[in-house]
Amino acid sequence: MNTNLIPTGEATAILPARDNKGKPIAVFGTEAIRNGFDASCLEQALNSRSAPGVTDLVLNPDAHSGYGAPIGCVMVSPTHIYPGPVGVDIKCSMSLLQLDVPEDAVRDKTVRRALINAIVERTPTGAGQGQRSAKKSRRVSAEVGALACVEGASRAVCEALGIPPEWAERCEDAFHLGHDETRDALASRLQWVRESGRVRNFAEKMQQLGSYGGGNHFGECEIVEIADRDDARRAADVFGMRDKHVGFLSHCGSRGFGNILACAQFRDLEEKFEKWGTPFPAGDKKLVYAPLGTPEADAYLDDLALGSNFATVNHMLINALVLEAFQEVLPGATGRLVYFISHNIARQEVVGNVKSWVHRKGATRAFPGGHFALKGTPFAETGHPILLPGNPRDGSVVMVAQSGAEQSCYSVNHGAGRSMGRKAATRALDQKVVDAEFDAGDILTNCRQYPIDEAPDAYKDFAEVLKSVETAGLATTVAKLRARFVIKDSAQADD
Repeated sequence: MNTNLIPTGEATAILPARDNKGKPIAVFGTEAIRNGFDASCLEQALNSRSAPGVTDLVLNPDAHSGYGAPIGCVMVSPTHIYPGPVGVDIKCSMSLLQLDVPEDAVRDKTVRRALINAIVERTPTGAGQGQRSAKKSRRVSAEVGALACVEGASRAVCEALGIPPEWAERCEDAFHLGHDETRDALASRLQWVRESGRVRNFAEKMQQLGSYGGGNHFGECEIVEIADRDDARRAADVFGMRDKHVGFLSHCGSRGFGNILACAQFRDLEEKFEKWGTPFPAGDKKLVYAPLGTPEADAYLDDLALGSNFATVNHMLINALVLEAFQEVLPGATGRLVYFISHNIARQEVVGNVKSWVHRKGATRAFPGGHFALKGTPFAETGHPILLPGNPRDGSVVMVAQSGAEQSCYSVNHGAGRSMGRKAATRALDQKVVDAEFDAGDILTNCRQYPIDEAPDAYKDFAEVLKSVETAGLATTVAKLRARFVIKDSAQADD
């Protein structure tokens, strides 16, 4: 039991800041979830709360140890920008494609195997993989890639890549601007990034658009099961979801391009701290920061926007390619984007009537219906879709925020959250048991063996995580997503 946590409700608690200096950390999770937070996670939360300029820190039920800040936290600052609570996979995100394909159409294993093959032919998996490893992928030139980094999912970019332009309306952010709210700043920064050699293999990195990568990234064919409640049915209708029909859930980010930008920013700021003699918050180099308005902050915000635009177009292209694959196997199939939402991002939002940078590290935005920021969007009355992956065995969900989300800085967890590290999972879990669970659930994969370090039991109890969110009044479930097949990093799985 974590004795430092002070319960305030069935699924809420506070963690007092060090020496009670400032607002306590808001913690969300049932007693079972709270007891699962390890000492390192709580120590990182306290370190982050005490960092300069931080006004609010939220710990979600999926929280676990990260680099600097915990994964599964929200950090708010009106005066400083922090790379750590965004991470090295800039704008890692979720997207959901709703197809008009009924459940029965993918019941047959041969159909699902054909769909897996058609998708893999278009969307590469693996940490270093790009278009050359998928014979039916899009060929993205350096010029189009540069346009995507500067403009995000603009009409010109969508048309160049065969992405339906209207999908941009279904994005949390279809594009990001530079530190001065212009595209010119991004164009200038990208030119410097290329000419300075910071991204030496730029053309190769742009060829990763439309690919999943490795680790916990995936594509998953789902059966949509809308909750049997009037409010859930109304929300699902606005979201464009269809009960007992096929959906496709994707998880990935900014690939090698975003990783290079993020890692270089850490190096730059660490060198500046050492040069200036500035102490690292709590002695942790991964909590480096830049005061807003400084050249260092401007450089980070521009790199953040470039990586975020890449991640946005990456998801849009993946969904376009997945739709193509379904149309190849099931002629006449149509689909539309439900939503695209990030969980490794810093965004400007109003928190407590103060315009601040809200850093979400493994956390998802959760604006309920009536929130002023949703005015003019399709989700103004219902709230926007929240895409929460659990695991293939236990399912995933689409949720919608409730008014209680204000207490979490309008944020929820980004999934189940790891309960054990990759090495620990490899040691503790049985590959035969994992594969047997997939067989029992009739869930196919593109892997000879499902990656053991990504097995469902390497993650927290998803039902308990969802119970935490709903009991705390943050969000409610609109639909459950039941997995039929999974696309993972097969090269990694075959090692």
